Amino acid sequence: MRITNQREIILEELRKTKSHPTADELFEAVRQRLPRISLATVYRNLEQMSDAGIINKIEYGGRQKRFDGDVSPHSHVYCVKCGKIADIETSHDCDLKKIILDTKGYKIFGERLQFMGLCPDCQMEKRKIIEK
Repeated sequence: MRITNQREIILEELRKTKSHPTADELFEAVRQRLPRISLATVYRNLEQMSDAGIINKIEYGGRQKRFDGDVSPHSHVYCVKCGKIADIETSHDCDLKKIILDTKGYKIFGERLQFMGLCPDCQMEKRKIIEK
């Protein structure tokens, strides 16, 4: 994949943040540097970079796709209330790829472990409501 000036700037902006932005959020940041870029161009480039393995696309059912510039092996935790996503370090005590290969016959290309819960901010908000 050829790295164009637009792709380079999109990638730089994505890698500057740990918030796992949506394409719309990233578009706002990129537009500060490339005022004439379109939202469609940002979407298209994110999808192409994701397909090429340059970035990660994070999808949780029914929610907007989010993107991660960190392609190193790591997991995510997702807040089911506000949609915030955070990186978490995990260690796999068992070889999940081997288990699936042995039991189901799949050829495994990768894995993605995702956790769901309430973020600290949403937990605090819930406590405040209960206390009232």
